[in-house]
Amino acid sequence: MLSHAQKVALVTGGNRGIGYELVRQLALNGFKVILSSRDSKKGQEATQKLKESNLDVTFVEMDVNDQESIRQAAITVDERFGKLDVLINNAGVIFDENGKLLNMDPSILERTMATNFFGAYHVIRSFIPLMEKQGYGRIINVSSEYGSMSEMSCTGVGAYKLSKLALNGLTQLVAAESKGDIKINAVDPGWVSTDMGGPSAPRTPKQAAESILWLATIGPEGPNGGFYRDGKRVDW
Repeated sequence: MLSHAQKVALVTGGNRGIGYELVRQLALNGFKVILSSRDSKKGQEATQKLKESNLDVTFVEMDVNDQESIRQAAITVDERFGKLDVLINNAGVIFDENGKLLNMDPSILERTMATNFFGAYHVIRSFIPLMEKQGYGRIINVSSEYGSMSEMSCTGVGAYKLSKLALNGLTQLVAAESKGDIKINAVDPGWVSTDMGGPSAPRTPKQAAESILWLATIGPEGPNGGFYRDGKRVDW
């Protein structure tokens, strides 16, 4: 049974990389954690592995590219837990495209925006009512330094950059609209050694997760609508 004091957190794309480490560290810090991923088999395997370490983790299938899947997941979370305290939008994609934005297949931009921007948008939209119901919530969007305006004057990974720029804008807009003690911030985890980041990246998922998780437990005086790297505010 869920004690009223125990906080509930949900992590999208939680079956591997930074997402998996975020789930693990939240559970180690006493959260009841919902690991969500679109691949049911991989998600359940990851959840089982964490449960074997006596961590309070449950699995909910959710494809952030599918609005109906998101809606159903929100209903499931409401029925099982009746609330959501922390939401981490971690699911993301990068398609290896270093050519010019106008020369690439437009479907690359569309698929990237579908997951990295619209995915986060629909997840926030579906889950924020659970936060508004209790007047409390912490939303963290896992972004990238590639999403800052200064990056737009250089070519390369254009679809990814645009998707994270839009995610950063969404963070600020939702922060401006949020009422009560609901806070939303964006984080640049740095270049992390994951399936996405590749083996030569200098940071471990554990370091990345630590640089993100402080925003899950900020008090009412904490930041809202900010962009952070390693706990320090960075330029949009």
